[in-house]
Amino acid sequence: MNGALKAAWVLTAFVVLAGLGFWIGTGRPVFAVFIVLGVLTGVGALLTGRTAPGAPARKEDPAS
Repeated sequence: MNGALKAAWVLTAFVVLAGLGFWIGTGRPVFAVFIVLGVLTGVGALLTGRTAPGAPARKEDPAS
């Protein structure tokens, strides 16, 4: 798992937990938007954070 994917999961957890906390704390269902955005962030991380099956790992060229 690379750094960007880890950051996406941390952002997902933060947004969902913040949405739940504010929704429970205030009683206003408008904070459900946070939960939806967090889930969408997680789905995006799943869809874009994977390499194709059998694809070799890309190595950095030390000469550049």
